[in-house]
Amino acid sequence: MIISPIQQILKTYWGFDSFRSLQEEIILSVLDGKDTLALLPTGGGKSICFQVPALALEGICLVISPLVALMKDQVDALKDKGIKALYVHSGMTAREIDITLDNAAYGGYKFLYVSPERLETEIFIQRAPKLNVNLIAVDEAHCISQWGYDFRPTYLKIAEIRKFFPKAPVLALTATATPKVEIDICEKLEFGKNYNIFKQSFERKNIIYSVLNEENKAGRLIRLLEMIPGSAIVYGGYRRTCKDMADQLKLNDILADYYHAGLSHEERSARQEAWLSGRLRVMVCTNAFGMGIDKPDVRLVVHLDMPATLESYYQETGRAGRDGQRSFATAFVNGHDIDEIEANTGDYPTASYIKTVYKALCNFLMIPEESGAGQSFNFDISEFSKRYELVAAQAYKALKEIENSGYISMSDSVYMPSRLMIRVNYQQVYEFQLNNPGYEPLIKTILRSYGGCFDDYVTIKENDLGKRLSMPVKKLIENLHQLHKQKIIDYLPVNTSPQITFLVPRLPVAHLSFGVKELEIRRKSEKERRDYVIKYIKATDRCRGKILLNYFGEKKDEDCGHCDYCISRREMINSEIYLDTIFSLIKDALKSRSQAVTELIAGNPEIDEKRMIEAIRWMVDRKMIRMTNNKILELNL
Repeated sequence: MIISPIQQILKTYWGFDSFRSLQEEIILSVLDGKDTLALLPTGGGKSICFQVPALALEGICLVISPLVALMKDQVDALKDKGIKALYVHSGMTAREIDITLDNAAYGGYKFLYVSPERLETEIFIQRAPKLNVNLIAVDEAHCISQWGYDFRPTYLKIAEIRKFFPKAPVLALTATATPKVEIDICEKLEFGKNYNIFKQSFERKNIIYSVLNEENKAGRLIRLLEMIPGSAIVYGGYRRTCKDMADQLKLNDILADYYHAGLSHEERSARQEAWLSGRLRVMVCTNAFGMGIDKPDVRLVVHLDMPATLESYYQETGRAGRDGQRSFATAFVNGHDIDEIEANTGDYPTASYIKTVYKALCNFLMIPEESGAGQSFNFDISEFSKRYELVAAQAYKALKEIENSGYISMSDSVYMPSRLMIRVNYQQVYEFQLNNPGYEPLIKTILRSYGGCFDDYVTIKENDLGKRLSMPVKKLIENLHQLHKQKIIDYLPVNTSPQITFLVPRLPVAHLSFGVKELEIRRKSEKERRDYVIKYIKATDRCRGKILLNYFGEKKDEDCGHCDYCISRREMINSEIYLDTIFSLIKDALKSRSQAVTELIAGNPEIDEKRMIEAIRWMVDRKMIRMTNNKILELNL
């Protein structure tokens, strides 16, 4: 059997004998020099679609991604395979970026990951002509469209860099794009005439989608976990919700923990590893968890709070059943949840409010007018909102609009380990040690421990360095800061904060421009997406799978056959008379008086107990009857 060069690369670096669906076709399209759009579901192996052809071609692949954490993970994974890779993002110093781009141009590297806001910086534009780029890969390509669910205006600048690399094709990748967004991607990236689009169906036939009307979410979750064995992810919209639910599960002897961006890097890593290894069964988390995680045997994904868009919901539920086995995606909603979603629909910030937030932001970061361009700042939205008495959710929307207008760029929190680099030459280091003998042990230990620290930034661990020197960590860090202040080293302490980068100098509020038309477009787009979420969770008379497929532009005449609607409908058809009898008995019994479940079962011994419980749950979920906090059933009038 003849093995093609790209199959050999796949086998050598990833250990796979064959490609997944559409991967090979996408790779061959890129190798043929054609601009290509690839729509592959979460877990569909998008990264291999650009990594394999890049390794097959001479030169370096430029990967554009807005997700710093994912960039870091992919670069680390490539390095583990012996592949030379770099990344540049807004959390790096100008000196770090300068060295990285120099290495990308002359160091024989195969991948350079870049956040989109870096593309229009002077340093990148100066270095771009020196890069031998063989392919431009645009990850999360839906961000280029105002109709996309995570529009980022910096993506609109990507097409401009094509002039530096006229022979390099563009591969745009996304897991979620509506037909309108597909068109936008191809137009905004200035695809050539003979471009290709490859997309897998959005249908996940092994996932059972359901929505349950539930006031007691903890109780229902515990019952679900009793019924469905295996690993689970439970998404909550708020950090407090995640902690409280994890505590409830632990009290019921379920191996669970919580995860959100407010935890330290060490805590997040330890909990993620415990869940991946199976020591934890359930991870209760915000959407900070899951990106880049490919655990094949997740049997259940539960949403305690619905995301704002079906794109987010589809991505998050797509972490279930990646091994193709039967799995469940269940959303809990109640009247309060629906009221909250409907209240937020169309709640978009005004230009006046956005200007107020911009002024507060500049004051918060202490940026004078006509200053700040190109600078990055750690940013805590909770502290910011509290100081200026703003509602965090509304302030975040305003900040997104400030970003959309090109004034700033925001990045999520990402773990950046401590780094250092020696700024002077060997002779100057020697002379400094002679004049400052107190620093000699520290400098010698740095030189022995971290090769290459004269040429590039090296990652350090203060705890390890302190042990080698028998020095308290606090004292060590003080010494590192002193060496930094004396310009002997560049010391960058560990950072896990979200970042805001000012793309232009601070402007007077009167000079800010937020287009009314653009604001209206985005308000309308957000309302449409939220309306579709409401349509999905309220659906009781139609196939839930078809709603999802229709949203992503897939037309299907027949029902999916495996969502809650389809299953309940099939049961109704198969035993319609029997179920009608049970429903009638329950209604008649509750007309006379409210009863507990045990009373209903005891009062109808001729009905199979399991069937009676199923019927009660079915009627509660569809609001035909309700259960009080005291576990008493009442007729819903």
